[in-house]
Amino acid sequence: MATLLSTKILAENQKQLILNSGIGLLEYDAISIGFDNSSLDAPIPRNLIFTSQNGVKGFFTQYPEFQTRELNIFCVGDKTKLEIEKNGYSVVASANSSKELAYKIVNEYSEKQFLYLCGSKRREELPEILKSENIAIQELKVYTTTLNPKKFNRNFDGVLFFSPSGVQSYCKKNELNSSVAFCIGETTAAEAKNHTQNIIVANKPSIENVIVQAVKKYKI
Repeated sequence: MATLLSTKILAENQKQLILNSGIGLLEYDAISIGFDNSSLDAPIPRNLIFTSQNGVKGFFTQYPEFQTRELNIFCVGDKTKLEIEKNGYSVVASANSSKELAYKIVNEYSEKQFLYLCGSKRREELPEILKSENIAIQELKVYTTTLNPKKFNRNFDGVLFFSPSGVQSYCKKNELNSSVAFCIGETTAAEAKNHTQNIIVANKPSIENVIVQAVKKYKI
């Protein structure tokens, strides 16, 4: 029987997708998220960029007054979009990756000023692309990511990764060796490539799709 390691504690229905397929599962949280008390000196622009659910939670937790303002919101991923909609907003534009969203902004919204709500370990692609095209962008860190390295004295058939930080955390104390790295998106896969070439990337950036890829490979 194949065994997977998830670097995130899964919801019960997500676990059952794996276990009902005759696949073993271990899980732990490779990272911890904490919300900052951040401040921004300049006025906050109306055009906000979110690349994760944690960014949405961090921003609206710390700045509840913005729930009464008109905002134009741009985001990465379906789950991020759902989190935004929970707060009563619609999304102007979304994409499956930060890079894809950046180029959509460059091509369609270059005249606007943006605020990027991010974490302490945010990737460089999106702000670098926008700055290279002279698009005004400020950043506000609204959450911190802490690595929780843990040593496993065994190999897994596959390891499920949901962020570049999750890859970094796991690989601090473990080798991927023959394990397949199942990655939620291209930025996570780019980090995994520092440790293995044995990578499968989800078709859509969702936890469920990462699981689907692993089940396809190992289902009995």
